[in-house]
Amino acid sequence: MKYRQLGKDGPMISVIGFGSWAIGGANWEMSWGEQDDRVSMESVRAALDAGITFFDTAPVYGLGHAEELIGKALGKDRQRVVLATKCGYLWDEERRLVKNGTYASIMREAEASLRRLGTDTIDLYQMHYPDTDAQAPAEETMRAMERLVQDGKVRYIGLCNYNIPLLEQSLAVRHVDSLQPPYSILVPQAERELLPFCLERGIGVVAYSPLASGLLSGKYTYGSTFAETDWRSRHKAYTGEALKRNIDRVEKLKSIAARLDITVAQLAIAYVLAHPALTSAIVGARRPDHVESILPAADVELDQETLAEIRAVAARS
Repeated sequence: MKYRQLGKDGPMISVIGFGSWAIGGANWEMSWGEQDDRVSMESVRAALDAGITFFDTAPVYGLGHAEELIGKALGKDRQRVVLATKCGYLWDEERRLVKNGTYASIMREAEASLRRLGTDTIDLYQMHYPDTDAQAPAEETMRAMERLVQDGKVRYIGLCNYNIPLLEQSLAVRHVDSLQPPYSILVPQAERELLPFCLERGIGVVAYSPLASGLLSGKYTYGSTFAETDWRSRHKAYTGEALKRNIDRVEKLKSIAARLDITVAQLAIAYVLAHPALTSAIVGARRPDHVESILPAADVELDQETLAEIRAVAARS
């Protein structure tokens, strides 16, 4: 496994991170479907054994369940890893997801996450989404997170799904240690301005969905469907003509991967890691064999000609 520094002052972390969205289970609106807790914990342990040191979770993943599983699975090995979770995206009494970036909410959420994770300190605390419900400005959110650092409950501060104007507002309060944007061959928009902005300002980037939520895994076909409990069954990118166009792209990418003697999933992760702004690619793993299958991507180096070929495939409709 390879390791890179997170931003200008952050810790060294594995270039492949363990994503825990799917292991939260099926009882919430952004679920990936049913999941066996025993297998989830085995997956965490497999990642540890493979040298993965960056573990990313969030309160909403299973409405607290993923955090509890991560904490339990890491156990006595907690100090071997950089543990990241999030705030600002929670649920109401009817289990509906809501955004809240207020000072008071973030303080409460941090305490709840610390309890579920079974730890005294969160290594990287990230605002999950900008507070578009307009309960608090970006500056208030950052002041709350800075206080958590001062209190010793958080070591580093990150933001997820933020655009450049919101990053600039946040930077006016304190340095942002990391950004977590969606970034993949099929979702390359961050390349235009966001990643160069982060690179210039010493903000680490931990990209999520480098496999485009499974589309780049190479496992799906034109006839693939998703269970009703899987959020992808309700998303246009995974149904109808959009799915067909994406599968067309994946089939072309498979030929590039075959030439390099790697899988299309490994190609997709390597593509993301090739950008100089990237610190780590967060890959969801529901089973130990998922972990094993992605590990070779850490050692794949793509030349500029291959990167251009990949971009050309992705750009075709």
